[in-house]
Amino acid sequence: MSFRFLALALLLAGCAPDTPPSAPERAPNIVFILADDLGYGDIEPYGQTRIRTPHLARMADEGLRFTQFYAGATVCAPSRSVLMTGLHTGHTPVRGNAEPEIQTLRPEDVTVSEVLKGAGYATALVGKWGLGDVGNTGRPNDQGFDYFFGYLNQVHAHNYYPEFLWRNEEKAALPNEVEPWKEAYHGFTGGVATKRAVYSADLFHDEAVQFIEQHREEPFFLYLAATLPHANNEATRFGREGEHGMETPDYGPYANQDWPEEQKGLAAMVTRLDDGVGRVLDKLKELGLAENTYVFFSSDNGPHAEGGNDSDFFDSNGPLRGIKRDLYEG
Repeated sequence: MSFRFLALALLLAGCAPDTPPSAPERAPNIVFILADDLGYGDIEPYGQTRIRTPHLARMADEGLRFTQFYAGATVCAPSRSVLMTGLHTGHTPVRGNAEPEIQTLRPEDVTVSEVLKGAGYATALVGKWGLGDVGNTGRPNDQGFDYFFGYLNQVHAHNYYPEFLWRNEEKAALPNEVEPWKEAYHGFTGGVATKRAVYSADLFHDEAVQFIEQHREEPFFLYLAATLPHANNEATRFGREGEHGMETPDYGPYANQDWPEEQKGLAAMVTRLDDGVGRVLDKLKELGLAENTYVFFSSDNGPHAEGGNDSDFFDSNGPLRGIKRDLYEG
């Protein structure tokens, strides 16, 4: 029982026998937004001064900042497995980025989405999963999510302009065209778009606010697993002239900065992520749900030095040591 409902129970227990208790509150909504390879120091609430994140700054001002909150692991899949199961990496089934047969949740694993679904919540995952794929037991719809839209495996998620995304267990075609990477990584094959029409990160923000709109009348759990600002590693491995892995439609407010192209890209990706957070917060307020919704924002691990990015340029780990894949705090 949460403290919120414990307090309500104590209040009702103190009512006089002839005083009918008031109707119980609706269970609070939960929105968990998880960035991908975002550093502690990449956003304004934790000291960033050159990358604009006004919506996250507003969220921190109106809520709480957690300064001793640790991710479950230093890379994507095990960190997400810890988050979903509540088990540390000595017990959670996915303990590293690995082959599809290993990088999957099992039928007996219990996820937070299963628990919330059992408590009457509508549940949705929008974005990157990484804990199950076609042919195994870890797909989102088998792990407590009523609705899923996004990427199943993380190498597919490197490309922000994919030819398809998954909608539940069906492929949803997109008008992008992709040249596949010739080498497989842990059984997955990534790629780089040759025709860029639709940016997947924008679609995820669209889907998130649409889910909130559709389920406004019932308690819901929305896991918005953003891919920003992860690099498209295959872009640099192809070695195309002028390509880097910080894949974004434009550099936005940073286009005219005297910065390396990769750093303009990273900054634009972080600000685009912040814009998505703002859309979610604004939708909750518009629908009158803000006061009964817990919104969390975090990252799956520390900042990366991939796709040409220099994690020191923006002091992405702030006062902490280390980056993605290191076992230090950063």
